[in-house]
Amino acid sequence: MNLPTAGPADIARAVELLRRGGLVAFPTETVYGLGADARNPDAVGRIFRVKGRPASHPLIVHLADGSQIEAWAATVSREARLLAEAFWPGPLTLILPRRPDVPDVVTAGQDTVGLRVPAHPVAQALLTAFAGGIAAPSANRFGRLSPTRADHVRADLGDAVDLVLEGGPSRVGIESTIVDVSAGTPLVLRPGHITTRMLSDVLGVHVEVKVLARAPGFDDEAPTGVAQPAVAAAGTGAEAERIPRAPGTLAAHYAPETPLELLDAATLARRLAEAPEVVRYAVVWLGSRAHEAAADERHVVVPLSRDPEAVARDLYATLRRLDAAGVTRILVEEPPPGAEWEAVRDRLRRAAATFRQPPPSTEDA
Repeated sequence: MNLPTAGPADIARAVELLRRGGLVAFPTETVYGLGADARNPDAVGRIFRVKGRPASHPLIVHLADGSQIEAWAATVSREARLLAEAFWPGPLTLILPRRPDVPDVVTAGQDTVGLRVPAHPVAQALLTAFAGGIAAPSANRFGRLSPTRADHVRADLGDAVDLVLEGGPSRVGIESTIVDVSAGTPLVLRPGHITTRMLSDVLGVHVEVKVLARAPGFDDEAPTGVAQPAVAAAGTGAEAERIPRAPGTLAAHYAPETPLELLDAATLARRLAEAPEVVRYAVVWLGSRAHEAAADERHVVVPLSRDPEAVARDLYATLRRLDAAGVTRILVEEPPPGAEWEAVRDRLRRAAATFRQPPPSTEDA
């Protein structure tokens, strides 16, 4: 099947728009990004306004290749070079000490900058032709589901974007792994396709995910079956909640508008059995109860693969479809344990953290 993809004329137009301070949405292997010239503070400021993104949330600067890293990072550690050599181009963002000339609006005034070299051919063509850094978060409204297709971008942002480059569906489907290599031991701030196990193998040391606090409003007395999200952030206490060191690390994020709950298989099955007649759920099984999908005519049921990469690739598109299904709530089976499920588990827990409500009654229909 021939999928739509941007050609040379589209790339040339995108470069012209970026150099004039415009916003261009472009595909990467993870999700679609909303890009601006990273050296143009006014253009970068438009990203925040279009997304409704707080100015305290830093952006990732996308580069054509690793040779450009010194133009943005003041120092590059041995660990950073090893990871860049192993995973760039690819779904890995490195947090490094910033150069003084990097605009504050890109870094949210912090002393570090996030850098990535994406692997998507359209992103590579754009970055090579532009010959500079493109600051780009995901091309969606802040806190909502990231776009993995060009039509997702248009649905979310409309004509607020000057150009949307076509690139087909994203191959990875969830945001990049973010690793802080700015000082000391490398630490994962956001899990992704590149797992802690893969990072550890390259560096020869055990790499961990930074976990500082539970999501606001969650406590140890949460009902059985409700996942407890963790938050990765900079600093401590209130500062940690307020100022993220990297994008996408809020406890509540990546959420559909429909309330989403993350439940173990037994609790999910019980919720379905006890649902009032007027309540209609969307249900995502991650393999364990997939055989029930065809038999359930009342709820919208989607069985996903037990392959974590396949689930990640389809996750946001599936949640977007269910968000538009007119259901009371989206119920998702908790992913199994293991490093290979880190990223999917992280995104679902953050999506679930947006909502903390009791199970619906007949009054919720």
